Amino acid sequence: MMRKVLVYGLVAGLCTALLQLLEYKWLVMEHSFEIYGGLVAAIFAGLGIWLGLKLTRKQVEVREVLVPVGPDFVRDDAQVAALGLTPRELEILALMAEGLSNREIAERAFVSENTVKTHASRVLDKLGAARRTQAIQKARELRLVP
Repeated sequence: MMRKVLVYGLVAGLCTALLQLLEYKWLVMEHSFEIYGGLVAAIFAGLGIWLGLKLTRKQVEVREVLVPVGPDFVRDDAQVAALGLTPRELEILALMAEGLSNREIAERAFVSENTVKTHASRVLDKLGAARRTQAIQKARELRLVP
């Protein structure tokens, strides 16, 4: 009895597999153009998505860089004395080195803009510079400002 059940089960399984194979073959034969078109469409859709992400994604490169930290800034008082800079002129020079305009320097130093212009002119003369950027560069070289 058990043997008959196994044989019938095996035959039924083989018949089912054969029917599935024939159905698949019929489907492929009848609808081959649609299947190939669908495969090509899926490939191009995947390629388009991949290429779109590759071209539009921002490439951000993150690097770790060790920045050496020097000792705290120490003003060279000998240079200050040699140039004859006053404490107020040093203050104006430091504010100029921060990149502030005359108006911003005047607000911070609690003086008028004309006073700032006068101090800036004297600083330029004492440093032998024609422009503020030259004065700041020379002041950094002489260790007058950080």
